Amino acid sequence: RVTSNTGFNITKQTCFKNKQKHDQLYTWAAVNQPPHSLDLCEGKQPSQIKGPWPQAKPGGDNRNGLQSAQSAVKEKKQPLSDTITKSKVVKLLNNKRSQAVGILMSSLHLDMKDIQHAILNLDNTVVDLETLQALYENRAQQEELDKIEKHIKSTKDKENAKPLDKPEQFLYQLSLIPNFNSRVFCILFQSSFSECMSSITRKLDTLQRVCKVMKKILGLILAFGNFMNGGNRTRGQADGFSLDILPKLKDVKSSDGMKSLLSYIVAYYLRHFDEDAGRETCVYPLPEPHDLFQASQLKFEDFQKDLARLRKDLRAKSELEMLDSQLSSTHKLFLELTVFFSVKAKAGEKEVSPNMFFSIWHEFSSDFKDQWKKENKTILKERLKAAEESFRQAKEKASYSVKPKQSSGIKAKLGMKI
Repeated sequence: RVTSNTGFNITKQTCFKNKQKHDQLYTWAAVNQPPHSLDLCEGKQPSQIKGPWPQAKPGGDNRNGLQSAQSAVKEKKQPLSDTITKSKVVKLLNNKRSQAVGILMSSLHLDMKDIQHAILNLDNTVVDLETLQALYENRAQQEELDKIEKHIKSTKDKENAKPLDKPEQFLYQLSLIPNFNSRVFCILFQSSFSECMSSITRKLDTLQRVCKVMKKILGLILAFGNFMNGGNRTRGQADGFSLDILPKLKDVKSSDGMKSLLSYIVAYYLRHFDEDAGRETCVYPLPEPHDLFQASQLKFEDFQKDLARLRKDLRAKSELEMLDSQLSSTHKLFLELTVFFSVKAKAGEKEVSPNMFFSIWHEFSSDFKDQWKKENKTILKERLKAAEESFRQAKEKASYSVKPKQSSGIKAKLGMKI
């Protein structure tokens, strides 16, 4: 008998029985263990080994097991575009011209009926002016129309005749509209005539306005120049000066370098000649820099060309007589101004150009206006400060009052009795 640590008594017979049962279980497991799979292949060739699939017949079809997989694979077909037979077309335009007309056609989301209605009825509600302009610029030329009409006549009675390409068909359909070129030109000219007239008038008005206010300020500049050159007989008694010095006035500095001659002239003008200086009603005495820049870009030759073109297209002189007269008067005024300032034309030019004359004034006016704004602000601050001081003094004066002192002595009483 053996006593375990847990306190239970275990006999030797019990241990022996348990060992015997364990040996029997091991023997049963060894007997019923399945043989190894490789034992079946010992001593046999690979062809004699039977697999899970049926044996293939010699010379027979071995694709029985792959029929479902092969049915899923479709045969490769040609692209759809290759199966469609393309009809050949006749191209009478060159490649560049055909491409331009094709691009125009692709950009138009209109029917030919809409275009025809717009042209015949002068109606640009559906077909706008920009589209009409594009149609007019890409219209068929006479040589192209002759080729197209010749091809149509030659293939009229043929059954298998090749059709024209789309650009050729489009140009031919446009040519079928009665008086296409003349009608579209009239629509475009009608819309641009008033705009062109107003543009020319506006430019001429700018030129006239600029020429009329040029003579201000210059007398003051001449006086200061003569004063500064007072010790020199040749330069201190000048009757005028060249316009080239106007942009250089800002470069003439005072002895301390704090002020320029231009800023001093502006300040002197505002404080001695302009009663509205520092107020909202103060008017700039020179032409606006923007107007001068526009005037410098104008050419009288361009005005004459525009009027000649309008006169040719309109074929009526009555509507342009007033504009022609305004151009002549403006040109005369400009030439008189150049003579007044003794400005001479450049070598190779017949007369002084607006660009040469007004470019100098544009630079000077821009600098002058900058100083004019600064000086106006300074004067405004001074006036505000003076007004505040005057108001303060008036307020202090109104805060107290001096009353006469009443006498209460013996003399005052005796005087009252008398």
